[in-house]
Amino acid sequence: GVILYRNLLRPLCIEVMIVQRVVLNSRPGKNGNPVAENFRVEEVNLSDSINEGQVQVRTLYLSVDPYMRCRMNEDTGTDYIRPWELSQVVDGGGIGIVEESKHINFTKGDFVTSFYWPWQTRVILDGNSLEKVDPQLVDGHLSYFLGAIGMPGLTSLIGIQEKGHITAGSNQTMVVSGAAGACGSLAGQIGHLMGCSRVVGICGTQEKCLFLTSELGFDAAVNYKTGNVAEQLRELCPAGVDVYFDNVGGDISDTVISQMNRNSHIILCGQISQYNKDVPYPPPLPPAVEAIQKERNITRERFLVLNYKDEFESGILQLSQWFKEGKLKIRETVTNGLENMGAAFQSMMTGGNTGGNIGKQIVCISEETSV
Repeated sequence: GVILYRNLLRPLCIEVMIVQRVVLNSRPGKNGNPVAENFRVEEVNLSDSINEGQVQVRTLYLSVDPYMRCRMNEDTGTDYIRPWELSQVVDGGGIGIVEESKHINFTKGDFVTSFYWPWQTRVILDGNSLEKVDPQLVDGHLSYFLGAIGMPGLTSLIGIQEKGHITAGSNQTMVVSGAAGACGSLAGQIGHLMGCSRVVGICGTQEKCLFLTSELGFDAAVNYKTGNVAEQLRELCPAGVDVYFDNVGGDISDTVISQMNRNSHIILCGQISQYNKDVPYPPPLPPAVEAIQKERNITRERFLVLNYKDEFESGILQLSQWFKEGKLKIRETVTNGLENMGAAFQSMMTGGNTGGNIGKQIVCISEETSV
C-alpha cells in the first residue's frame, strides 16, 4: 500500500528549474526611439520534463537586429513578422546547445539555431522549429551563424545576386549605406567578390570609415556626419553609381539615388532611419527623387530574403567557403549577459553613440559549449 501511495504522489512532484527571460515591458510608440527600459528581465520556472518531439536547450547567443524595431509596435506593418506581446517573452535569432531531446533529429550536445528563439537562458522548444548547425562551417565561432554565416550574410549575398545585377569586368561602382552594420559590412565585401570594381561605404564615424577601408577592403568611405555627402560621393564615384545596397533610407538614400546611372539597381535591404517613424515600408521617395528613379529606369524593388529559402543551403556554404579562405572578414560587437539585451538593442538602433558598434550585434548568454 505504501508503494502505491508513493507512486500516486510522484506526478505531483514535478521538478522545475528557475530561468531568466526578457519580456517586452513597454512599447516605444510608432514614432518613438526604443530604450533599454522597454525590456525587463524576470525569473520563471521551467519544467524539468519534456514531451515527445521537444528539446530542452541552453541558450548560447542571441541576436539583436534592426528589423526587430517593427516588432515593438502593435502592428509590424508587414504580414510576415508578428509583433511582440507586452509582458511576454521576446524572441529572435538564437543559437544554443541541446541538453535533452525527445526529437528524432537531435541528440544531447547538438548545436541548433532558430529565427524565433526566446530571449531566455534555457528553453523547451518544438524540435521541428530548430535547425542543426555544424561548428566546422564557422571554425567553432558559433555566433557567426547569427551573422555572416546566417541570416544577415544570406540577406547580403542573395540580395546582391537577385537584385544587384553585377557583371564581373564591367567596371560597376557599388555604394553601401549603413556600411559598418551587420549586412552592410558583408555587402561591400560580397560586391567586390562578385565583380564590382569599386565599392564605397557610408557610415557615421571616422573610426568606422577607417575600419571599412583598412580591414574590409572598401575602396573608400564617407562619414555622413561630417562634410557634404553629395560632394564626397561625386568625388569618390566619378563614373556614377551602378548598384546601391540600401540599409538606411531617408536623406542619405535620396542623395545616393540622385547620383545613380541609367538602368542601375537599388537593393532594398533595410530602412533603419525610418523605423522609428510611422511610415509604410518601403517608404515612398520624395517626388523629385522618384522622378529621377523613373527617368533613369532605376530598379527599386522590395527584397525579402525569406522568399529565397531554396537558396539558403548553397548560400551558407558559399559564405563559409569565403570566410575559411580569408576572403570574407567578419566583425561582431558582443555584449555579455541576458540582463543587457535591452541596452544592446538601444545601442544597435542608435549605431552605438561611441562609434564602437561595428558588424553584427550579438549578446552572449553562455560561453560554455558542452553539456
